Amino acid sequence: MTTQLARSFVIQSRVVFALLMREVLTRYGRHNIGFLWLFFEPMMFTLGITAMWNATMHASQLPITAFAVTGYSTVLLWRNMPSRCIESVTTNLQLMYHRNVKVIDIFLSRLLLEAVGATISYTLLIVFFWYIGLMELPEDVLKVLGAWALLAWFGAALAILLGSLSERTELVDRIWHPLAYIIFPISGAAFMVDSLPPGFQDVVLWVPMVHGMELMREGYFGSQIRAHYDVSYLALVNLGLTFLGLQQSRLVSKFVVPE
Repeated sequence: MTTQLARSFVIQSRVVFALLMREVLTRYGRHNIGFLWLFFEPMMFTLGITAMWNATMHASQLPITAFAVTGYSTVLLWRNMPSRCIESVTTNLQLMYHRNVKVIDIFLSRLLLEAVGATISYTLLIVFFWYIGLMELPEDVLKVLGAWALLAWFGAALAILLGSLSERTELVDRIWHPLAYIIFPISGAAFMVDSLPPGFQDVVLWVPMVHGMELMREGYFGSQIRAHYDVSYLALVNLGLTFLGLQQSRLVSKFVVPE
């Protein structure tokens, strides 16, 4: 039994890696800077937001550059994952002819690609701004890594759920894109919970991403801030989304017809 599971894991790992490399070549090609767009693109978005916030926000006691980089980089992490998975099976139906290629493999390959790109982008921005003196390094690296992992898990679980549901109705694609922009102002990227009125704090803390963002900021700024978060709440939400996502992906795999 153990040998069979190990063999299945090896096969699935090879399939996911092959799909990942195919996605890199399909999305970025071999021209210009090629796969470097994987992390250069999110860096451009974050740099733009950082420049805008530096030009317009002056009242904060925290360094604006560090506030913007920690905020918008995490938004790109969890927001882009669902966008890449929605209707991804429909556009890759020809791959389903291969016996070892499953619906979840298509999702995993795209999720890994997004996670790697966002992580490299975030790391390079921190190093760059630290080098030129606009940011300090995190006070607690383990908290930053933990927050990043929890938010990546949230984005991946949500992506699998929405990606599976999108194979049943196109409404998912039409609703998610505007909804992602609507969610941004309440995701915790542009504010600290402690700066909000007490009554609104309780409301905002129902949003799962806020807890990851607050943990991220506490890991980065440490004693400079007072963070509000509940790791167990975010973990429970992630577990629920993961269960629903895997359940829906299994259902979708039963009626997917290769072209």
